[in-house]
Amino acid sequence: MKKNHLQKSGICALLAVLAMCACTNKDSEAAGSPSAASSVQMMELNQNLTPVKADDDFRSTYEVFVYSFADSDNDGIGDLKGLISKLDYIEDLGFNEIWLMPVCPSDTYHKYDVNDYKDIDPEYGTMDDFDALIKECDQRGIEVIVDLVLNHTSDTHEWFREAHEYLKELPEDWEASAEYCPYFDYYNFSRDAGDGYSPLSDTNWYYEARFWSEMPDLNLDSEKVRSEISDIMKFWLDHGVHGFRLDAVTSYYTGNNEKNIEFLKWLVAEGKKLNPECYFVAEGWTDRNTFAQYYASGIDSMFDFSFANNDGVIASVIKGSDANAYGEAQVREQELFASYNENYINAPFYTNHDMARSAGYYPNDDGSKVKTAIAMNLFMRGNAFVYYGEELGMKGSGKDENKRAPMYWSDDPEAEFMCTGPIDMDEVKMVFPSYEAQKDDPLSIYNYAKQALKIRNSFKEITHGEVAMQYDACNNRVTAYTKSYEGSTILIVMNLSGEAAEADLSSAAEFSELKAVLNTNEEKIELNDSTLKLPGWSIAVLGKKQ
Repeated sequence: MKKNHLQKSGICALLAVLAMCACTNKDSEAAGSPSAASSVQMMELNQNLTPVKADDDFRSTYEVFVYSFADSDNDGIGDLKGLISKLDYIEDLGFNEIWLMPVCPSDTYHKYDVNDYKDIDPEYGTMDDFDALIKECDQRGIEVIVDLVLNHTSDTHEWFREAHEYLKELPEDWEASAEYCPYFDYYNFSRDAGDGYSPLSDTNWYYEARFWSEMPDLNLDSEKVRSEISDIMKFWLDHGVHGFRLDAVTSYYTGNNEKNIEFLKWLVAEGKKLNPECYFVAEGWTDRNTFAQYYASGIDSMFDFSFANNDGVIASVIKGSDANAYGEAQVREQELFASYNENYINAPFYTNHDMARSAGYYPNDDGSKVKTAIAMNLFMRGNAFVYYGEELGMKGSGKDENKRAPMYWSDDPEAEFMCTGPIDMDEVKMVFPSYEAQKDDPLSIYNYAKQALKIRNSFKEITHGEVAMQYDACNNRVTAYTKSYEGSTILIVMNLSGEAAEADLSSAAEFSELKAVLNTNEEKIELNDSTLKLPGWSIAVLGKKQ
């Protein structure tokens, strides 16, 4: 990728000064400034909001696939130095935590088949680069959590290679023993070809590999494996990570939730013994009633799959289901999760690296639906997660590679920091503009997401509050609910349709002041006495006058 750079000279400097003077009026119209905001209500009303510094794990987290995010060395592959160069972008959006998908050495582009738990994949950089990333994040108040893949390793991991060599040399009539090869105990080997087992080459043995033959499952009952896991967590905590995203926890022991929860209880306790502030969030891709049970392990957060994907609560409501299903589901959840662990921190998300991106959910959408879905996710309680590029309305569906397309910094594939994406990725044609084109448009998806994050980070009632429905102000396309935290309550009203609507706030008259709004167009939200007028796809946050 070629990068062109202008050479400085005295003439260029003079011209630059003249250009700056000539463009003063134009610059004042940049997105977010009062003059540009004159026609976009949220830009003016929200400019006085003051985000609250996060002092716990109720955060706003940005999921990054390093491979496709920002390339610093022009090899087409994203890297840690590229990510460091984009930390101002992440901070400016309003995120205060980053989840890094796997960064350890691996044989695949996705890196979920780890072959060394205590290093950085050379494609991404070095441990020095990682330490530099942590330092830069610390300076910005951004925490970092890393993917911890414990269900399986790569078949090229030293542990598996050693066990394989041992079994190749073992006479057929001998019993295998961990006394002679400790790594034999690290995996689930068998003489029988059971369900989920793959043949071990050059032997008459089989090994459990539920996901893929090249990702053998670890024996999590092994005390030696557990000791290794503790050392791995200590390694990364010593390097400054805040905690771990746990991959596939419902697959630790296939079909056995009880054993999965038992192991998770040990893991969480071990991590918090190493560092009491260690944060855990787990992927349990199953129904709400099942993943809720995992809170009994003491884990901080479980990803809330009920609201995610093309058929989750958020997308279903935007496609036309009763708007109140959004608030009602939150009420049910807070009661359900607390019944297993009153200290739970929900982890709402809308899309991730395993799901089609939301820009493909709504045919002929002008961006209003994509925007509103972002806000619905961010207005939920807990630690809210956003997949990189969703703030631009990126597209990608089908095979996994397509869902992990290059961050859309520019529509010029040769532009600085642009990545080429996974090798087997199909051509992914974006439907919304790049960051370069969106950043100065006050009505872009990018600036909408930025405003939604600003609102989220300014109200602890949003991040921490308990939800209560306000049915008197609701109908099938307008939902209204309060969020209360430490004696303070706000009212949130959402018009989840493309048509203008009104909400009667007579029964909630104490909420008489518009505190913040989100607009998808130039039409304004208006509060007249107890009548709230809402343009299509708009959101109002109301509070009590001081």
